[in-house]
Amino acid sequence: MNEPADARALRADVPLPDSDRLAPQRALLTEEFRLEAVAGHRPAPVVPPRRSRRFVLMTAVAATGLVVTGGVVVSLTDDTPGTVRATPAGRHLLSAQASADTLELAAATVEKLGTTEPGPKQWVYEKSTTLGQGKPQTSEEWTRWDGTGSARLPGIPGAGDISHFDPNKLQVWYGPNQEEKWKKEGYDDRSQRQFYRFLKTLPSDPDRMMAAIRKEHAIGDIKGETVAERDWREIDVLYRSVLIPPNVQAGLFRALAKIPGARVEKGIKDPVGRAAIGVTVTYAEPSASGWQGKQELFFDPKTYVYLGETLHATPIEVSKDAKDAEGPYANASPAPGTTPDAVITVRDAWGVVNKPGARP
Repeated sequence: MNEPADARALRADVPLPDSDRLAPQRALLTEEFRLEAVAGHRPAPVVPPRRSRRFVLMTAVAATGLVVTGGVVVSLTDDTPGTVRATPAGRHLLSAQASADTLELAAATVEKLGTTEPGPKQWVYEKSTTLGQGKPQTSEEWTRWDGTGSARLPGIPGAGDISHFDPNKLQVWYGPNQEEKWKKEGYDDRSQRQFYRFLKTLPSDPDRMMAAIRKEHAIGDIKGETVAERDWREIDVLYRSVLIPPNVQAGLFRALAKIPGARVEKGIKDPVGRAAIGVTVTYAEPSASGWQGKQELFFDPKTYVYLGETLHATPIEVSKDAKDAEGPYANASPAPGTTPDAVITVRDAWGVVNKPGARP
């Protein structure tokens, strides 16, 4: 009995969906086989075992037109009846619809996460690496939740005599209550606690959420910037926050799906070699904020946590006078950070700890 063919025959007038449309379902089905292959592990069934496995597989096959052979997912093709073709592996840029489906799956996954706000005296820890401009630079930062303290490794020397400065010694700073200063003076830079609580108030609808973020986030307007460019820039900055409420994480994925030209890229690794999916936009011409070419946000392919980003800065124009000049400006070239080279940041580790210098 050829059950996949029989299932297909029931609705022979309906065309098969394309491979991009099947991407999220195929990923879930492939993951099911992967879990079974690891040390004989099989997820606990949610319906009676005698029925559940067959039901799950046959539903997936009937719905997506997939055939499973020897643990490899393959797809039927109309032009080769009765044969199968292996699904292409490796890097794959999804269509707009498949990208939207994948981002909706990410949103549905993260909005189920529980969340606990840190205490006022706890510290948010982040370890990050910057690449693309010379030697990779890794730093660790701690920020007190109520905004009254920060710490860093390696340390940054201050003004004056630095002959005895030790960059490998943890530097900790305490200051006035940032939240009170913000309330009294309209200070732009909220504490992490203030910003987190602002995010929690946002509506779940992505359009209304982004409108509220554009109004309140205060990253600055840029002349000539389109709404799509502004939304990408807002989302990029928001992901640099270590702690984001689940409702906002979900809203950001849905907002990314609505940005014209945004696509999901699968089968990739992030800049330090971790398995990832990417969300990309490409600016053929310089954007109003000074970026050109492919911009990419990286996420874990299972948990959808943020891993890092790659951005390409617009090269600056060097005037003829500067090219012909003598002295220090002779043969001038674009300054660091304004070259076509990628500017890459990676989040290596993160969490909440009880004191500066501690790690999760």
